Amino acid sequence: MTAYVVMEPPGRSERADTTAFVRDGFTWLGFLVPPLWFAWHRLWIEAALAFVVMGLLSMLGQKLGLGPAASLLSLLVSLYVGLEGQGLRISALRRRGWHEWGVVEAGWLDDADTRYALETEARSDQPAPGPRMVPDAALARPSQPGIALGLTHVPGRH
Repeated sequence: MTAYVVMEPPGRSERADTTAFVRDGFTWLGFLVPPLWFAWHRLWIEAALAFVVMGLLSMLGQKLGLGPAASLLSLLVSLYVGLEGQGLRISALRRRGWHEWGVVEAGWLDDADTRYALETEARSDQPAPGPRMVPDAALARPSQPGIALGLTHVPGRH
């Protein structure tokens, strides 16, 4: 089973197709081509940053005369995007005003969509919880001005 983080857009409408499902886990496409994966998910700043950092690491490795190991330095960026790419995607959605509905576990994306729809339908069928009766804290005990640390308070004396 795979966990999908369900993100709802700001000003949630009743259209179910506006919800984003972000699979929690390693992303192979993000590992293989990080800038393209970022661009596909409209993370433009991250795509440009990944492209520049990968290029700089590769050039730095060639300047230092590391040979084939120079290209492997850019593999660090690929590994980071593969491991943390989905988290960066969730963070970008939060910055855009989306909010996290919850997590759905399913084998495939279609199953996650179905489980989400059933869960939201079940939540809307339940009546809203009544107001909680919480006593006022000010009425619980009378205020005791002038209490000193470690000493008992005597009413009328300061």
